[in-house]
Amino acid sequence: MGALLDNLAPLLQGLLTTLWMAALSAVGALVLGVVVTAMRVSPIPVLRGVAFAYVQLFLNIPLLALLVLFVFALPDAGLLMPLPMTAVVVLVIYEAAYVAEAVRSGVNTVALGQAEAARALGLTFRQTLGSVILPQALRAVVQPVGNVMIALVMNTSLFAAVGIVELTSAANKTNLVHAQPIPIFVGAGLTYMALALLIGLGTGWLERRVAILR
Repeated sequence: MGALLDNLAPLLQGLLTTLWMAALSAVGALVLGVVVTAMRVSPIPVLRGVAFAYVQLFLNIPLLALLVLFVFALPDAGLLMPLPMTAVVVLVIYEAAYVAEAVRSGVNTVALGQAEAARALGLTFRQTLGSVILPQALRAVVQPVGNVMIALVMNTSLFAAVGIVELTSAANKTNLVHAQPIPIFVGAGLTYMALALLIGLGTGWLERRVAILR
């Protein structure tokens, strides 16, 4: 445990990096995922096609491959961004596909008659989606979206592969110096488990608060 306790400062710094990058990525993925869902249920065929292609593309490409592509290939094409922001953008794009699928499943739980009633009242598609369908859909998928957020936090560990010193990278650097993998990586693993537990408990509480009475 000495190696772990003696290096709390760099490990905590790595944890803070993990937290702010995960938080920023979560917000972006939620916003983009809802937009993609709106496109998938749009009456405009082109928007539905683009959204379908987006989801299928990013559901079937490994996140690590995207990170390597964005970090090492895009600069050669003249597209330059700070490394942390590049990683966040990649994670947002990747996780938004999973958020979109979760939210779309929530849209499917809303009775078709409600959309028909909204149209009968003269509401436009945008008004129907924003005022009738999405509020109910989002309340129905709090826990599935929470599971996506847990996966998002775990996926930040891949940032170590492109040179970002987050929790996994900080733990690895500490182990290279002290050669004490068991306490160091067990400590890092327990930290990830605690984050997942907090997200799970938080989304469970939120799900109960916004539950739809049927």
